[in-house]
Amino acid sequence: MTTLGAVFRPQLPPERLRSVVESAEQAGLEQLWVWEDCFFESGIAAASAALAWTERLKVGVGLLPVPLRNVALTTMEAATLYRMFPGRALIGLGHGVQDWMGQVGARVESPMTLLREYAVAMRALLAGQRVTTEGRYVKLRDVALDWPPLSVPPLFAGATGPKSIRLCGEIADGTILTCATTPDSLRKSRELIDEGRAAAGKSDPHEVVVYLLAATGQDAAERIAADSEGAEAGVAGNAEDIAAAVLRLAEAGAGTVVLQPTADEPDPEGFVRFAANQVRPLI
Repeated sequence: MTTLGAVFRPQLPPERLRSVVESAEQAGLEQLWVWEDCFFESGIAAASAALAWTERLKVGVGLLPVPLRNVALTTMEAATLYRMFPGRALIGLGHGVQDWMGQVGARVESPMTLLREYAVAMRALLAGQRVTTEGRYVKLRDVALDWPPLSVPPLFAGATGPKSIRLCGEIADGTILTCATTPDSLRKSRELIDEGRAAAGKSDPHEVVVYLLAATGQDAAERIAADSEGAEAGVAGNAEDIAAAVLRLAEAGAGTVVLQPTADEPDPEGFVRFAANQVRPLI
């Protein structure tokens, strides 16, 4: 069965988060995702608040830009969420937008090497291991969490290029794909993910999360067309139109589809209610 979620876009002010989160919880939406895009809002701070305001909703952070964050700090923050809100926090790692990383002096020569080292170290720390590593970028000496998660949660990674998508299959438990993903490109991404999993000797399930740019109501088509990233793969229309697009992604290999409103969505609370009450029953 396909899981349905929605995104709280960071173009909204942080003080708007609570009303969107509570609307999602009350409507019965399964997941709400937040982003750590530069230089809008903290993904971990937003997720912490969203989880504290709810009892059932799963909250995802997709993605945390790893060049911006020390792996020990990120793992401490993630483990805290996993213990305080068991089974409800979802964490995704990514390269970060390279221009943004350059703005803060965090751009690295090999983003793939950093993501690999980072994910390997973070998974080991979350598993309660004591880690010493001297990688190209990740350097830890005798580090272990005092409060590791009671059970090891899935760790997600996200990417766009084929080599990085393959890496996600190798190092992560799930992959997050952008709203530029069409059913055809999703099938190709699944093949790359499976190649990475095979290279790592993995046979466990691997969740694929796909963002779907979606708009409904007045000027929906115009708002989708104006989006430079997701216009080709996005969908505008009523609940039936959007549900059909969700099902096409599910048939192509998505386990979770996360509806991404346009940055100028006029009613974000209404959007999450629409997703839960009108789109969800159709999938």
